[in-house]
Amino acid sequence: MAQSKVKRVFLEDLGSGNPVFAQVLGICSTLAVTNVLKNTVVMCAGLVFTTALSNLTVSAMRNVMPGRIRMMVETLIIASYVIIVDIVLRAYLPDVSRQLGPYVGLIITNCIIMGRAEAFALNNPPGLSFIDGIASGLGYSYVLMAIAVLRELLGSGTIWGYRVLWESWTNWSIMVMAPGAFFMLAIFIWIVKGSSKREKK
Repeated sequence: MAQSKVKRVFLEDLGSGNPVFAQVLGICSTLAVTNVLKNTVVMCAGLVFTTALSNLTVSAMRNVMPGRIRMMVETLIIASYVIIVDIVLRAYLPDVSRQLGPYVGLIITNCIIMGRAEAFALNNPPGLSFIDGIASGLGYSYVLMAIAVLRELLGSGTIWGYRVLWESWTNWSIMVMAPGAFFMLAIFIWIVKGSSKREKK
């Protein structure tokens, strides 16, 4: 596996090919979990784990996977890794697991995971697919965590549950509500897209 190819795949998934910026995929998690940073970090770790290992498994099985049931097999693979994430959270982080509720299970429906399996893992060797899975997950995660920091800070005056802003700070209620997630995501994408257009010019 050429080092230059690995580097290109990794950097592209973090930058110009970032699934949030390029295709605006997986934004349900933005709405669901980004009002608290701790929950966001846990969800992102689960997503990186699932994306990386799903890519690896799909790529390893790509030559023996029947074409007619390809997507069913991919969904089963993804679901298996999500179940592992859910079991680990219930065992070691029960409070976080209760707060996330059904959203951990909804990792299965995250179109970024299926998208990378279809677009990349089916056409590339396991090692490179694993790298792509990690990079795609990290690219998605840093967007969510940036949004979570701002939402928790402005909405609750805290970071990771610790008060950061002064006691007299008036919390922005909209930031802990669903519209706040979409506003922050839209602003984030607008800034990134605007910066990339200026660089191209």
